[in-house]
Amino acid sequence: MKATKILERVLAALPIMLGVAITVFLFMRLTPGDPVDIMMGRGGAVSEGEIEKLRSEFNLDKPLYTQLGIYLKDAIHGNLGYSYIQKYPVTTLIIERLPATIELAIAALIISLVIAFPIGIASAVWQNSLLDRLSMAGSFLGISMPSFWFGIILILLFGVQLHILPVQGRIDFDAHLSIKTGFYIWDSIITGNHVALISTIKHLILPGITLGAAEAAVIARVIRSSMLEILRSDYIVLARSKGASEWRVILKHALRNALIPTVTIIGLQVGVLLGGNMIVETVFSWPGLGRMVVSAIFARDFPLVQGAVMVYAFTFVMANLIVDILYTYLNPKITF
Repeated sequence: MKATKILERVLAALPIMLGVAITVFLFMRLTPGDPVDIMMGRGGAVSEGEIEKLRSEFNLDKPLYTQLGIYLKDAIHGNLGYSYIQKYPVTTLIIERLPATIELAIAALIISLVIAFPIGIASAVWQNSLLDRLSMAGSFLGISMPSFWFGIILILLFGVQLHILPVQGRIDFDAHLSIKTGFYIWDSIITGNHVALISTIKHLILPGITLGAAEAAVIARVIRSSMLEILRSDYIVLARSKGASEWRVILKHALRNALIPTVTIIGLQVGVLLGGNMIVETVFSWPGLGRMVVSAIFARDFPLVQGAVMVYAFTFVMANLIVDILYTYLNPKITF
């Protein structure tokens, strides 16, 4: 039964992906700026014939509905086209950059969870205490501050002033890492390169904190509010009356049930971490998908932007599907 429901959810996601594909296609075409003009310029060395030839090569001389039909037909067959600027298949470019983005997103998620869970639990247990007020004020700050500003502050403090952490790239040039999978931490482990492992972790710290700070603030507030509601429940009073220790009541009974709404937020934040890291990757010169998309937007590289947005949309869809599946394990009474 569950397998059937999962299949139904996957099929229901197809219209969403189609809608995303059409929307990003139209918005890119409506954005001011011609990719051929940007690529070749209008200098005297470039003739109108060469420009028209290139426009024909990219199918930009065809009507909009024809371009859309070609794009959707190719996308159904797994062909996202060729990058106008880099002259490589979009799928290849995305696969090359995706490990860096995933690695950063995982680091940010781990950092956010390590911060959010203790703060959220402690704030609920000691409600209205000084710790609770300080942690909630910190969460407001984390939600409010722009990631590019926070990233620059971290760069100035830990990179420029203290010189203790690197501020750009994924690894030191002299680490001599043999790339196997594109995930530098995993590659460092399987090749036994401890120097590369330490270097990779150091490079992940600042962008990971920058990306994970806002997510930690959101998750901490959700945990706190969920825990407060559950700690007032009758079954919590019953567990205490049976002589269960306070930490057993909090961790086994209250936290388990508080995870249900928390998992929803975490699932959504995974999509945000993967799809909303363009600014952070740009600030830290992180060679991931987000930074490549920013460059592609300025260059009006339509196929590359469209392919990346499809990856982001697929990430959100899959994150929500995984959350739905986790629901059934956290609370068997919940069905799809």
